[in-house]
Amino acid sequence: MDYKRLTLICGHYGSGKTNVAVNLAFDLKRQYNKTSIADLDIVNPYFRTKDSREELERAGIELICSDYAGTNVDIPALPQQMYSITDDRSKKVILDIGGDDRGALALGRLAPALLAENDYEMLMVINRFRPLTRDARSTVEVMREIEYAGGIPFTGLVNNSNLGEETTAEDILSSLSYAEEVSALSSLPVKFTSVHDTVYAAVAGKINNLFPLKLQPKIG
Repeated sequence: MDYKRLTLICGHYGSGKTNVAVNLAFDLKRQYNKTSIADLDIVNPYFRTKDSREELERAGIELICSDYAGTNVDIPALPQQMYSITDDRSKKVILDIGGDDRGALALGRLAPALLAENDYEMLMVINRFRPLTRDARSTVEVMREIEYAGGIPFTGLVNNSNLGEETTAEDILSSLSYAEEVSALSSLPVKFTSVHDTVYAAVAGKINNLFPLKLQPKIG
């Protein structure tokens, strides 16, 4: 995958956006030495980028996140280190953005600088198996809410339709028409379809732009 300096990953709750963001950070690190991943998700969801801290550190990937990430303390604050995302243009960054319009508000603080630099990709992670994004129109509505709150337009889609560890190859293949409909309604391209690495072999050759994922550990 070709990367802009900044790759912003958004999606509604349960879409799998954080898992996609973490996997992209490892892929990015294989191409660029100075790589960071930033957790802008201030809504304190079930999955956090911080859960992969040890793996990220071993790979030499800088993790930027709130001190309260992964705790029961829900404080909508960003660390001062977060501004290095826009100030230090020598590094490439994956940004994990909040799962709804409230979560995307944190992005609004960085939006003017991101738009001024204009070296970013803003990807919406979609999952047709989640209650609020089961159809294309509902998915686009969620996407527009995030755009409005964050102040940055999306540039592409990631089809991450899955049922967790129960996902089958048939589930992935059946999601392609949904992703194509979201693409048509939003006028955005599907950049890639992401699948758990255990299912990858079963769908390889049947889907264009396939990206294998390793599942992030779950809090609990």
